[in-house]
Amino acid sequence: MPVPTSPIATNGCILKGKQEGPNMRIRDFWKHLKTPELRLAWVIAMAADALQIAVMPMFVAGGISPADTVLDVVVAALLIRLLGWHWAFLPTFAAELLPGFDLFPTWTAAVFFVTRREVSSGEPEILPPGPAPAARR
Repeated sequence: MPVPTSPIATNGCILKGKQEGPNMRIRDFWKHLKTPELRLAWVIAMAADALQIAVMPMFVAGGISPADTVLDVVVAALLIRLLGWHWAFLPTFAAELLPGFDLFPTWTAAVFFVTRREVSSGEPEILPPGPAPAARR
C-alpha cells in the first residue's frame, strides 16, 4: 500500500516550493495583498492580537481593563481608516470587550474576513442573443 506523501515530506519544509492552498509560501501570501494598506492592516491586527496574548495578565479583564479598551479602540480606528467600515469589525470589537476573548486572535480573523477575495473563473460568459438555453435538471 503506498504511503501518502505530504508537502512537508516532499519539500522538507512548508515554506519551500511553489504551492497553492494551505501550503503556499508566506511570501506568496504577502504578494497577494496588493496595496500597502492591506499589508499594514494585517500587521496591525496580528501585532494587536500578539500583544494581547503575550501580555495576557494586563488584558485578561476584558472591557474593564483600561489598557485593553485603549488598544481595541486604537486598533479598530486604524483598521477602519485603512480598510473602510466593514460589519466584521463590530462583533470583533464587542468580543474584545468580553473577558478571556483576548486569547483568540479576533482582530486577525476580522482582517482575514474583510480582505479575503472570492476566486473567480475570469470574465463572465456573455451569451449571444437568441432563445434561452434549456433548463438544467
